[in-house]
Amino acid sequence: MSADLRNVAIIAHVDHGKTTLVDQLFRQSGTFRDNQRVEERAMDSNDLEKERGITILAKCTSVEWNDHRINIVDTPGHADFGAEVERILSMVDGVILLVDSAEGAMPQTKFVTGKALALGLRPIVVVNKIDRPDGRPQEVLDEVFDLFVSLDADDDQLDFPVLYASGRDGYAGEEDSVRDGDLTPLFQRIVDHVPAPGLDTTGKFSFLATLLDRDNFMGRVLTGRVQSGTIRINDPIHAIDMDGKVIETGRATKLMSFRGLERVPVESAQAGDIIAMAGLEKATVANTLADPSVSEPIAAQPIDPPTLAMRFSVNDSPLAGREGSKVTSRLIRDRLLREAETNVAIRITESEDKDAFEVAGRGELQLGVLIETMRREGFELGISRPRVLFREDEDGKRTEPYETVVIDVDDEHSGTVVEKMQKRKAELTEMRPSGMGKTRITFSAPSRGLIGYHGEFLSDTRGTGIMNRLFEKYGPYKGPIEGSNNGVLISNANGEATSYALFALEDRGEMFIGGGSKIYEGMIIGENAKPEDLEVNPLKSKQLTNFRSTGKDDAIKLTPPRIMTLEQAIAYIDDDEMVEVTPESIRLRKRFLDPHERKRHKRQNEAA
Repeated sequence: MSADLRNVAIIAHVDHGKTTLVDQLFRQSGTFRDNQRVEERAMDSNDLEKERGITILAKCTSVEWNDHRINIVDTPGHADFGAEVERILSMVDGVILLVDSAEGAMPQTKFVTGKALALGLRPIVVVNKIDRPDGRPQEVLDEVFDLFVSLDADDDQLDFPVLYASGRDGYAGEEDSVRDGDLTPLFQRIVDHVPAPGLDTTGKFSFLATLLDRDNFMGRVLTGRVQSGTIRINDPIHAIDMDGKVIETGRATKLMSFRGLERVPVESAQAGDIIAMAGLEKATVANTLADPSVSEPIAAQPIDPPTLAMRFSVNDSPLAGREGSKVTSRLIRDRLLREAETNVAIRITESEDKDAFEVAGRGELQLGVLIETMRREGFELGISRPRVLFREDEDGKRTEPYETVVIDVDDEHSGTVVEKMQKRKAELTEMRPSGMGKTRITFSAPSRGLIGYHGEFLSDTRGTGIMNRLFEKYGPYKGPIEGSNNGVLISNANGEATSYALFALEDRGEMFIGGGSKIYEGMIIGENAKPEDLEVNPLKSKQLTNFRSTGKDDAIKLTPPRIMTLEQAIAYIDDDEMVEVTPESIRLRKRFLDPHERKRHKRQNEAA
């Protein structure tokens, strides 16, 4: 069976067309019936994935083609979900590297390709979106070759096959002039170029857990590839950690294989098969599940450490509990621990007072997705400003995380971008024209300086700029970084904001709320035009008198408020501020709502 089996991962930068290509592989292999109604990007099954158009969770599937079964793993393209990519590469024998014919090799391409090459995998390069009018396929191919050389690819890896394709229209070919046909050349290339697993099917059973999820009926479900031997339902197994220590023993109560988008129960699986297994309650990602006589763990790929942390706390605002059903610290704690169980890139630390938790992860997007998911589940939370996680080097000096930032921007905005990035202690490493009136600028920047910059970047580039970030290294601490030049407008009362009061406050700055909004003391209702914070009264109403005015009262017309998304709100706040997140609202507030308490803490911090 394994001679007819191929295990392959599709890796690429975000938005280069991985999931769309998998849709076409489904259709052309007969996985979907001709008349079957299937959503676009069928592999993006999570609601947030559909809304954002990105892949967050790695997923396994398989297609049948010419008597071969091809297991395909669709991987996330965003660096914040890189932990998924690192783990699943150990399940496959080859990779399809998808590269946009116009954008070329991007930071995430470098990240995932480096991981694949280090494992000795030989890639198939597919230049996708070949029909783009601004496509430059041959230049992109040169970039990919240079990238492989810089990542120390060996001669076999440098001798990679190339196909040109349009995932959206479902065709591929060996010439960049191809504009029709089907994906037969890609199927054939996978069968010819990706080796069969070639693992020992007669030895003792062993299996490396690479993905973990929960099922309401089966409990913990571990997905991975069988590395040796054969497993049958109810066979005894045990789980051992990376040090060879036995974690638990049990039986394989359920075995499932992947067929299209479905997980199908099977009676047995052998070396090379990618399966999902239930039956153990403690085993987790990177553990080896094996025959009880096996004591040697399978080597697992190390996972890059978290670089960013946020404080998740109980919502203690006066409006707490009105919109969400899950508000207690116990519920928040259980939910976060459940997340950390299935997402090994996240680390949870409980505070001494048990009312707050520090959640460390790989980036703002990853933690933002977790907050948005919890919000939709009915949780209310108080979220702090993100902070980077510092370390110390061998000499005891402070170090901080750096990121490679690649920016594609219209030529006219490049000067502004360079100036803003240099204020944030970024170093310019490369700047070159990328065609069509655009410039590609590469920086090495401390992660700390990039917090909150994306919204400003979009404003500076009139929404046309594209920024991609990737963890680079821990490097020397760069010193203080200039913050926002504006203070905030803080409500000094509880109630509902009146349009009359907000109209009078418009000269002070930009509003974040409209008339009729529920507010409380200590809540941030706008941005001050001046550097200091200002307490204001948004409840003031017009004085009524029994004197008739000579002119007709003009109807109040308020400037539309600035409504922030969750990510924008988290990026906006300062160290002494929080975002109140509920299922229906996103509010900005001071950490200490009482003005006297705020002043006392400010004095303490200045003295310290």
